Amino acid sequence: MRHGVAMLLGIVLVLAGCSVLQPKPPSGFVDGASIHTIGVGGQDRVYRLHKPAGLTHPTSLVVVLHGGFGNAEQAERSYGWDQLADSNKFVAVYPDGVKRAWNVNGGGCCGRPAREHIDDIAFISAVIGDVARHIGIDASRVYATGMSNGGIMAYTLACNTTLFAAVGPVAGTQLDPCRSPHPTSVMAVHGTADPNIPYGGGPGHGFAHIDGPAVPELNALWRNIDRCQPPTEKTDGQVTTSTASCAQGLGVALVTVADGGHRWPDFATTKLWEFFDGHHR
Repeated sequence: MRHGVAMLLGIVLVLAGCSVLQPKPPSGFVDGASIHTIGVGGQDRVYRLHKPAGLTHPTSLVVVLHGGFGNAEQAERSYGWDQLADSNKFVAVYPDGVKRAWNVNGGGCCGRPAREHIDDIAFISAVIGDVARHIGIDASRVYATGMSNGGIMAYTLACNTTLFAAVGPVAGTQLDPCRSPHPTSVMAVHGTADPNIPYGGGPGHGFAHIDGPAVPELNALWRNIDRCQPPTEKTDGQVTTSTASCAQGLGVALVTVADGGHRWPDFATTKLWEFFDGHHR
C-alpha cells in the first residue's frame, strides 16, 4: 500500500513539475510569447502574440488564423511562424475563433460563429489595432494567412477591409460575396487532392461541406481585381507556382501541390513570408 501511495505521489509531483516547466504566457507586450484579451461585440476575445527580441523600428505584422476545430495555440505550434518571425524580425499574432471556428460571411461556414453572426472581421481588425497601439507596426506591411476555415477567413478580410497588403490562404476558398473587393496581393496554396475544399470547386467531403469555386478560377478573379499581367508558371517536383505581376505593385500567385491533401505543406510558411515581404501597400 505504501509503495502504491509513493508511486501516486511521484506521478503527482511529476505532473506538477511539468506544469511548472510550461507556464501560461504573460499578458504584457513582452518579448517572446504573450496572451491578450480584448472586448469585441460584447464578448471577451483572446489572441496570442509573438514579439521577437530587439525590435527597434516599425515592423511587419502577420495574422495567422487557425482552421476549423483548431485554436490559436495549435496554429502557433504547428505552422512555424514564431521561428520565422524571430529570424526576420516581424510580429506574429494568433487570434482565437469562437468555438474553434470563424464566421467567414458566406456559405453557412462555419459552426457557432456563422449561426450567431459573430463579427470576426471586427475582432481581427481590433486585434491589429491593439497590437499597433503597443508595438511599432508598419501599417503598410500587415498580412493575413490561415489554414482551411482560417484561409477562408483570410479571403473574407481581403474582401471587407483595407488593412492587409497581402493574404495567403492555405487549403481555403472564398465564400464571402466580395461585392466590393479591395485590391490586395494574394498567394493561395492548395493541393489538387484536397477532399475537404476541392481544388476543382464544388462541395467537399469534410464536416462543413464547404462548396466554393475552383481554386484556379478564384485566383483568376483576384488577378482581375488587381489588374494583373498574364501569369507565368514554374514547376519544382510536385509544386507548381503561378505568378502574376499586377497594377500598383500588387501580385497574385497560386501554389499548386500535385496530389496534395487538406494540409499545411512544410514549405508554405517560408514561401508565404517571401511573398508577403515583397508586397506592401
